Amino acid sequence: MTTQDTRRLDGADAEAAEAVVALLRGAAPLGVAFSGGVDSSLLLALAIRALGADQVVAVLGVSPSLAADERFAAHDVAAYLGARVVEVTTHEEESAAYRANGPDRCFHCKDELFTRISNEVAAAHGLAAIAYGENADDACRPDRPGSRAATDHRVLRPLADAGLDKAAVRRLARALGLPSADKPAAPCLASRIPHFEEVTPTKLGQIEKAEKALHELGFSDSRVRHHGDIARLELPAEEIARAASPDLRDAVLAAVKAAGFRMVAVDLAGIQSGAFTLPLVGVTGGVDRA
Repeated sequence: MTTQDTRRLDGADAEAAEAVVALLRGAAPLGVAFSGGVDSSLLLALAIRALGADQVVAVLGVSPSLAADERFAAHDVAAYLGARVVEVTTHEEESAAYRANGPDRCFHCKDELFTRISNEVAAAHGLAAIAYGENADDACRPDRPGSRAATDHRVLRPLADAGLDKAAVRRLARALGLPSADKPAAPCLASRIPHFEEVTPTKLGQIEKAEKALHELGFSDSRVRHHGDIARLELPAEEIARAASPDLRDAVLAAVKAAGFRMVAVDLAGIQSGAFTLPLVGVTGGVDRA
């Protein structure tokens, strides 16, 4: 972060950014679990600030639950930051507990990722530590079991430890000019499948194809919830009417059906973060739609 960047922040944000930098000093070489989203992008930028690009490795987990477009976008952000990217193939689909898709599915996915990083990347690159982009809001949510996997593997979470919530993360990312500063949240494709319905490569492929088609039709964000033959589309509230407009309805219907669904519904509630998990962990209402 340059002096000019710092001047664009208010005092609290600048102090929080420097707190992250301070937490990371001494952790070189560092592996950053990287997805290309705004949280891990900011963490990667601040890690480079703290340690230098030659002491930081961005580790991208690749599996059927990662959309190809998200994979390519992550490489673009890393290139912008001048960071090395190491891809690691994860095999969470081999875990019966992951495929069973309970509310703890994210734990099994993150546990697989951190295990692969520890076993395949840490030794090869001499990593002293691994960090991931949990923010302070995530740390307070009960539908983030991946946090337990981070604790088990002693993964650092400097954004949360420095008190950076999602709004602060986006402000800092904008100040740094990160390409992902305003990128919508992009949870893994498995999050579109209702809990206790099996996660399969076929379902993940249908979801990815349908969401890609919606993006190509001009929608800024989407969640295609997989209900067997039915695709339930969650769109930004201001774009719901557009999906049903006479000039686009047929195209939306055809595109989603071409992904393998027989019926298509649009959810009037719009995009809902944690829609499947929050009700199962005893939380209703107040869903963060960031």
